[in-house]
Amino acid sequence: EVQLQASGRGSAQAGGSLRLSCAASGLRFYDYAIGWFRQAPGKEREGVSCISMIDGSITYAESVKGRFTISSDNAKNTVYLQMNSLKPEDTADYFCAAADKAQYRYSDYSCLRSFTYGYWGQGTLVTVSS
Repeated sequence: EVQLQASGRGSAQAGGSLRLSCAASGLRFYDYAIGWFRQAPGKEREGVSCISMIDGSITYAESVKGRFTISSDNAKNTVYLQMNSLKPEDTADYFCAAADKAQYRYSDYSCLRSFTYGYWGQGTLVTVSS
């Protein structure tokens, strides 16, 4: 059974940094793409960043480009999201998702779209104060 566990819940002041982790189990890491998403109160779910071990691609949303960095430790089946230069608008519930080869290819490699992913973890709350 595929399971995803997000961690790194915390608070920071504007300009600060936090790191989130997504630990996966029940899957072969090289066969999956992993994405980070966030949802703020009253807003739609937003794709933040994704990394594909299937084709080696990395993608960032324009809103976080240059501030956030996604990386993977394949031996640990873990993906990280390093968040620097945080802004109050980064406040949201963050969660990770996984897509297998069939899901990824069927979606035409739409790494930042939620419909690509068939497996979802629970969210972890990030709060950034002014």
